[in-house]
Amino acid sequence: MVIGLRLMEHPLYPAASSEFSRKRKELAPETYSAFIAFSQQVFADGALTGKMKDLIAIAVAHVTQCPYCIRAHTKRALAKGATEQEIMEAIWVSAEMRAGAATAHSTIALDEILQAEK
Repeated sequence: MVIGLRLMEHPLYPAASSEFSRKRKELAPETYSAFIAFSQQVFADGALTGKMKDLIAIAVAHVTQCPYCIRAHTKRALAKGATEQEIMEAIWVSAEMRAGAATAHSTIALDEILQAEK
């Protein structure tokens, strides 16, 4: 019971806030500014639209399991006109890629099995 109470007091993923952004900037201002500029450049329209880039980010965020990125890029993709269906398709692509990687990496275990049989 105590563990449950402690989790409620200190959530695993605290809500993103301007306070955290301010602290990141305060602790490393040049790096913070460089990262913000980099992020803005990466998500600007180019060969891919900003909407497409946010859909890609949603898929990647599901693979990396970043709840902050999932929320932020979903919100941004919706604001850029992404449909609920496009977002869900991006999520399914990420699920397949993660499952595909596990399947592909099974060759390592299979190689060991085959080596042990020799």
